[in-house]
Order: sequence, then C-alpha cells, then structure tokens
Amino acid sequence: MSIETLRGKSALVTGGARRIGREIALALGRNGADVAVTYRSSGREAAETVGLLENLGVKGLAVECDVRSEVSVRTAIAAAIERFGRLDVVVNNAAVFESAALETLSLAQWDAVFETNARGPFLVAREALPHLRAAQGRIVNIGSLGGLRAWAGHAHYCASKAALHMLTLAMAKAFAPQVSVNCVAPGWIELEEQPRVEAEHFAAKTPMRRNGSADDIAQAVLFFATGPHFVTGQILAVDGGLGL
Repeated sequence: MSIETLRGKSALVTGGARRIGREIALALGRNGADVAVTYRSSGREAAETVGLLENLGVKGLAVECDVRSEVSVRTAIAAAIERFGRLDVVVNNAAVFESAALETLSLAQWDAVFETNARGPFLVAREALPHLRAAQGRIVNIGSLGGLRAWAGHAHYCASKAALHMLTLAMAKAFAPQVSVNCVAPGWIELEEQPRVEAEHFAAKTPMRRNGSADDIAQAVLFFATGPHFVTGQILAVDGGLGL
C-alpha cells in the first residue's frame, strides 16, 4: 500500500533495471517518488521497470550509465534533473559480485570489482551532491554483509564493500547537515537464478530461518529515504541474523 511519503520528490537508483534495484525503484515509486533507474546492458529490463513505475502513477526514466565513468555519471545525473527538476534520493545499488581464490586473484579482477563497487558510488554521490544539498536529500548506499564479515572466496568483493561502508561514514560527515547518508548491508538475498541447494544452506544458517528478499532490502532503503533526516552514518545489516 502506498503512503505517498515521497510525493513530489524524485530518486535515482543505480542498477535499478532488475533484481534488488528494481524492487527498490518500485518501492520508492509506490511511496510517490518519480524514479530514474540506470543500467549498463539491461536496456529491456530498464524499460520494463519504467513501465511498472508509470503504472503506479509516477514518472519513470531509464538512463544508460556506466558508474565507473565520470562523464557517464555526470550525463545520467543531468538527465534525471532535466526530467524531474530535482533530486531528493540517490540509491547506490549498482555492483558486481565475483567468486575467486585470493591467492590467484588478478589485478584486473581486483580493479574491476573496486571500480564499480567503490568508485561508482563515490562518483554518483559527488555529481548528485549539489542537487541533494538543495533538496535536503538522502543517499542510501547498498553495502553487504560481506563488508562486515570476511568471506575467503570473495576477498576483493568484501574489501570493496568494506570500502563502501567507510565511504558512507565519511560522506555522512562531509555532506552534513544538508544530506543524510546511510547504508543497507544485505545478507543472503534469494534470487531466482541461485542454485536451490545454496539457498537452502544459507536459510538453515540464518536465525530467522529464511533468506532475505528483494523487498526486505527495499523496505530498509525506504526507512532511510523517508525516516528522520537526523539519522545519518548508519550501516544497517538486513540479514535475518546471519552475521551474528
């Protein structure tokens, strides 16, 4: 049910074409926000997400954007401002995930993960900042339980998300008092393409006896997007207790 707490405001969700990003975009739309979603290669899915947003009675926009590129990010932010006239919420959701043994990890693999997961949110936040300051806005970064707990087979991913968590804290201090900056750190989130046996394994390890859903993450993002502006610099694990 929509409570329209974001009516008259606009949001940008990076990597918002599908999966968790789409659910975040739709949750913002159900609460009244006009929403721009960025994508790199999921143009068809991004167009579908815009259609779903417009069915909610809000404006939608799909923007091709490579968050690793300064020029691409600047162009995407400008497109959102041109379409909506303002920017109130930025959700840094775009990310890459890879499994790799640390002892054989290549420099190219390391850099590829960091330039999307850490550089990307920095660039997006920096380019959006003047508009967010004008709107007394919010930034919500999507971190990971992997940024709080070490996973031996995902060292570069874990390190990149830990960097994003620290970047969240630095942004919260640097961008205050006009902009609040927080982070949602998902645990195991169940997606259709995951092997069933793997999903069951993590559900059994989780105190809440289930895996997370995309909606669980979207609702946590909504808290930071609509709750007290005074809440800033927080990293919220949404993991059903998996990290305990």
